[in-house]
Amino acid sequence: MPSTPAAVYPRRIVLLLAAAIFINYFDRGNLATASSVMQSELALSNTQLGLLFSAFFWSYAPMQPIAGWMAQRYDLRLVLGGGLALWALATTLTGLATSFTTILALRILLGLGESVAYPCNATILAQHVPVGARGRANGMVAVGQSLGPTAGTLIGGLFIASYGWRWAFIVFGLASLLWLIPWRAATAHGEVSSTLGTDAPIGYPMLLRERSLWGTSLGHFSGNYAYYFMLSWLPMWLVRVHGLSLPHMATVGALVYGVQAVVAPTVGWVCDRLVRSGAHPDRVFKTTIIAGHCGVAATMAACIVAGPSLAIALLLVAGLFFGMQSAPLGAISQTLAGPRAAGQWMGVQNLVANMAGVTAPLVTGVVVDRTGHFGTAFAIAAGVTLLGAFAFGLVVRRVQPIQWVESR
Repeated sequence: MPSTPAAVYPRRIVLLLAAAIFINYFDRGNLATASSVMQSELALSNTQLGLLFSAFFWSYAPMQPIAGWMAQRYDLRLVLGGGLALWALATTLTGLATSFTTILALRILLGLGESVAYPCNATILAQHVPVGARGRANGMVAVGQSLGPTAGTLIGGLFIASYGWRWAFIVFGLASLLWLIPWRAATAHGEVSSTLGTDAPIGYPMLLRERSLWGTSLGHFSGNYAYYFMLSWLPMWLVRVHGLSLPHMATVGALVYGVQAVVAPTVGWVCDRLVRSGAHPDRVFKTTIIAGHCGVAATMAACIVAGPSLAIALLLVAGLFFGMQSAPLGAISQTLAGPRAAGQWMGVQNLVANMAGVTAPLVTGVVVDRTGHFGTAFAIAAGVTLLGAFAFGLVVRRVQPIQWVESR
């Protein structure tokens, strides 16, 4: 593959997309950070907590194909901005909730709002960022995905310890709305409002026949299972099993996601350099993401027998391997789908991938209630993660733009 020059792309828009994903993960992760305090105040069982963690995905996952369809056909400024406003409202109202049922309903509303984020991201990056810069662009978005839980765990944990969980949801929910100000300014001249012009989007019947779509979807699901397992239950595990205080837990959790935030853009930069120097995207992106999956599986398995100090070290290593997955994950899908299908491709992929958000928190809650420990839950996370290496290695075809043929 011939080398390509350093690519020019709208960095300000990419930074705002990364900021939106930061807010996305900050707001969805608040419940996990507050879980130990909320459980005591509202007398929730582990199974009920698992249901609350899972409820977000009951709406988030099924909405993904619809959100992808919207991202390919409507004004992206309004789709993404409206979604953020809705999820900020759900976050704020959670701070006023007084029952399990109300919080459950608000978690479902939160999922509806956040469902537009990744399809809009994929559409914008596929249309405006060339393949030689997608590693960095997706790496920057992954920084937002990593720093959201980092800040949510650290700042949220310290805020909750000082002011209580209710004020945390109210303050952080209202603060999320501030993102709309620079988003409106950056997109005022229609930089991301149009979709495809005269090129019609790819229909779902054609899209669903593509084998690589199911490969990336299974791979994404596998990586997400361990990630959502950690995102939902890591705070509880550190506090209840290893005896960490709330501030100490917040610090450890923040470090884990902080490692991911550093590794993701670095790996993205390296991938782009390799692609621009002549390496084929297939070899670069697949090798990186498979190594990330194998590394996470190994660290999850090792956590089963680890004591407190080793467990913390293993979690930091897991953060490194999660970071290795982040940049190539988006770049693979965007390269395969191209501008005509990226939003809808990501909608289907995210639907499958985020079923991990439904299953991982709930399965973990049930397993812990029945066994009294987290060992089996870590073993399940390790096994599911290994499926991702298989999916990206054998199911996904060569990573290059698919030639969509209407008569196919």
